[in-house]
Amino acid sequence: MLRARIIPCLDVRHGRTVKGVQFQNVEDAGDPVSLGLRYAEDGADELVWLDIVATVEDTAVQVEQIGRLRAGLKIPLTVGGGVRTLSDMEALLYHGADKVSINSAALANPALIEEGAKRWGSQCVVVAVDARLVSGEYQVFSHGGRQAAGRELGAWLREAESRGAGEFLLTSIDHDGRQAGYDLSMLDYARSVTQRPIIASGGAGTIEHLAQAFDRGHTTVLLASLLHRGQLTVGTIKATLAQRGYPIRLVDRRVRAAEGGQGEYRS
Repeated sequence: MLRARIIPCLDVRHGRTVKGVQFQNVEDAGDPVSLGLRYAEDGADELVWLDIVATVEDTAVQVEQIGRLRAGLKIPLTVGGGVRTLSDMEALLYHGADKVSINSAALANPALIEEGAKRWGSQCVVVAVDARLVSGEYQVFSHGGRQAAGRELGAWLREAESRGAGEFLLTSIDHDGRQAGYDLSMLDYARSVTQRPIIASGGAGTIEHLAQAFDRGHTTVLLASLLHRGQLTVGTIKATLAQRGYPIRLVDRRVRAAEGGQGEYRS
């Protein structure tokens, strides 16, 4: 099994981190820059920053905040929300994103995936997918889960992969924020139709939920409410999983102390 990636997600609305349930009833969870740096300090493998209203409200991601987070960060950062053009992607990469997540714009204009992959490489292009079960079939939604995209999940993953998507961020709308566990059936289905890495998103509420995903061969998980509510820390999660024998990257605190920073990972 590949080494697992534990990725905190910062859902950002008007410059503040928020948490909600099934994309609704959002509550303030704090400053995204401070939270991101705290999660990185605690051992996060990567961070994801998603502006959840940029597409709906036709606004731009606040790149100044991205720059402030990047200045103190030593781990990969994916940024998305409101990305419509190559220029939008370039602006995020310029201000410190390592990867750019595209969702609604990719559905409206799939060629954007190809253009981004051709210019910066597939490793920079993360296609975010929000899906839910509708009449026995996984259907894709756009605009923050508000609009049906008219695409079946498997068909969209295959098309996006063929166009150059390097990774998928797959969120179960049905499980989002409920902390009842990941949508393992949807994840299994997605993995069966694409060779690209899949980040599992939506539903983590306990360490056991992460273990269940890893046991089924999924290697990357996104965490939000579980961390924002202070129920667990990244460090506690990783230490517990490592003790159970899961392949986890742990932070060497001695290196961190010597450098006065975030330290290095040890395998």
